[in-house]
Amino acid sequence: MRLTLNRSADVSADDTSAITPAPPATGRTGRSPKALAWARLRRDRVGMVSGAVVLFFFVVALAAPLISAVYGKDPYTLYGTDILGLLNEFNYPVKPNGGIDGEFWLGIEPQLGRDVLTQLLYGIRTSLLIAAAVVVIVTVVGSLVGIAAGYLGGRADFVISRIIEVTIAFPSTLLFIAVTPIVLSYFVASDENTPTWMRVATLVIALSLFGWTRIARLLRGQVLSLRESEYIKAAKVYGASPWRIVTRELLPNLWTPILVFVTLDLPAIVTSEAALSFLGVGIQEPTPDWGRMIKQGASYYLDDFTFMAVPGVAMIVFVVAFNLFGDSVRDALDPKSHR
Repeated sequence: MRLTLNRSADVSADDTSAITPAPPATGRTGRSPKALAWARLRRDRVGMVSGAVVLFFFVVALAAPLISAVYGKDPYTLYGTDILGLLNEFNYPVKPNGGIDGEFWLGIEPQLGRDVLTQLLYGIRTSLLIAAAVVVIVTVVGSLVGIAAGYLGGRADFVISRIIEVTIAFPSTLLFIAVTPIVLSYFVASDENTPTWMRVATLVIALSLFGWTRIARLLRGQVLSLRESEYIKAAKVYGASPWRIVTRELLPNLWTPILVFVTLDLPAIVTSEAALSFLGVGIQEPTPDWGRMIKQGASYYLDDFTFMAVPGVAMIVFVVAFNLFGDSVRDALDPKSHR
C-alpha cells in the first residue's frame, strides 16, 4: 500500500510538471541609446510636429525648381509689366491682399510684379544653403578648437580661451556692415555689380568667423570634465595615443552636445543672414532671399502689407519650429537636461 501511494504521488508530481507551462519570455531586450532617444522623441508630440514642419521646409527648398516648373512661374519674370491689369497706375497689385488669386497663389510683388510664391521658395534655398555651410564650418572648427583646449589644458587652454573671449567681444554685426563694402571694393569695380557667389561666400566667411566660439566653449567644458574620468585615465595607462583617446573615448561622448548645438544654431544663422540682407550688406537683387523680401516689403507695407507678411510669417514659423525641434532633440538625448 505504501508503495502504491508513493508511486501515485510520483506520477502526480511528474504529470504536474509535464502539464505546467514554462514561464513566458518577457521579450525585453537591451536597447541602444539611439533607440531610447528615438523612443523618447516619438513620445514628444511637440517635437514630432515641429520636426515635420522643419522637414517640410527642407523638402520645399530642395524641390523649389520642380515646384516652380509645375506652378508655371519663376522668381525673376516681371509679370506685373508683362501682363496688363495686374498693377495699377502706382504699380501696386490691383487685386486685394497683394494680388492673391488662382494664378498667383501668394500674390505679386509691388513695383516689379514678380511672383511672391516662387521668390519665397527660392529664398528658402538661399537661406538654408548659407546656414548649412556656416553650420558645417562652425561645427568642425569649433569642435577641433574646443576639444584641443579641453584635452591639452595648461598653457594651450589658456591661449585658446583668451582667443575665444576676444572673438566673442567683437561686435560682429557692426564689423561686418563696416568692413564688407571695403573688402568687396577690392575685388569688384565700382561700376560693376557684385556677383552673387561672392556675396554668398562673404556671408559664409563672416558668419563662420565669429560663430565657432559658442561650440568651442561648450566642448571645452565637456572635455575638461571627461578627461578626469576613470576610463580616460585607464586608456592613458594602457598607452593609448592622444588621437585614439580623442577619437575613440572622448568624441563618442560629445556627439550629443554637438547635435543639439547644430539643431539650435542653424535657425539662429538663418535669422542672422536675413538680418544682414535686410540691412543691405547681404544678398542683393535679383537673388531671392527672405531678408531682402522683408526689406522691400517694409517700404510698401502701407499700400501692400502682404508682400512683407508672407516672408515674415514663413521665417517665424521656420525659426520657432526649428527651436522647438532642437529642444525636443536635447531632451530626447539627455532626459535630465530639462530638470
